Amino acid sequence: MISLLAQLPPGAIFFYMLAGVVALSALGVALAPNILYSAFALLGTLAGVAGLYFYMSADFLGIAQLLIYVGGILVLILFAVLLTNRIGEMNITNVSAGLIIGAPAAIAVIGILAKAALQTPWPVTETVSAPTTQRLGDAFLKEYLMPFEIASLVLLMALVGAMVIARRAAKEGNKKIVGIDS
Repeated sequence: MISLLAQLPPGAIFFYMLAGVVALSALGVALAPNILYSAFALLGTLAGVAGLYFYMSADFLGIAQLLIYVGGILVLILFAVLLTNRIGEMNITNVSAGLIIGAPAAIAVIGILAKAALQTPWPVTETVSAPTTQRLGDAFLKEYLMPFEIASLVLLMALVGAMVIARRAAKEGNKKIVGIDS
């Protein structure tokens, strides 16, 4: 085992460590007895995937992964879990009922993935490419400027429309509460 690790380049060891963190955290998400522990294991999975993005010189994807998934969605999930009163009151009568169907399917998927990983020629290069943010910025300000601006206008119109609908619903709700007939 030690001789095998000595033959690997340091970058490959770092990659396998990150991949192990992602895989073990994903197992923690699926097998945790408590939903809060599962959410914290999801933090490890998402952060490990962001680390893999950084390792592969996809810095924009890594930052987006951290900001959107870890910073936004995971915090939303944690607040939903912590603010829900009866989250632990759900009783499952037969926990092993899904194992009959799930275990063979999981073994088959793991086997297919292992076969694909072992038969694929993985080229290993030690060159570091230029940051992707520079190329993305140039593309957004040159050849993709018009679609980028149109997408921003569509998102702005959707935001304004959502505000109008929410305000109208709030006004109608207040009229029904007060008893004002329109």
